[in-house]
Amino acid sequence: MGKKKPCPRRSFTPEFKAEIVELCRRGDRSVGQIAKDFDLTETAVRDWVKQAEADAGESDGLTSSEREELAALRRENRRLREDVDILKRATAFFAKETR
Repeated sequence: MGKKKPCPRRSFTPEFKAEIVELCRRGDRSVGQIAKDFDLTETAVRDWVKQAEADAGESDGLTSSEREELAALRRENRRLREDVDILKRATAFFAKETR
C-alpha cells in the first residue's frame, strides 16, 4: 500500500477570513457548521476568530502585526547566529593555519 500524498496547503485571502469570522460572530450557525459549509477545518476557523479577537483588542494574544514582527525577528536572529557560527569556524581555521 502506497502512502497518500498530502493535499496541497490552501491559502485564503484576508477578506475571505474576515467574512468567515463575521459569519461566526453573527451566531446564526455554529463554527463547526460554518467550517463544514465552506469546506474548512473547524480548527482553522476557530484560529481565525481568535486572531480577529486579538487584533481587535478583545482578547489576550499577539496581534497579526506583532506576529509578523516576531517572525521577522526570529528569522534575523537565526541568520545572525549562522553568521556568528561561520565566523567562529573561519577564526579557528585561520588560527590553525598561522601556527
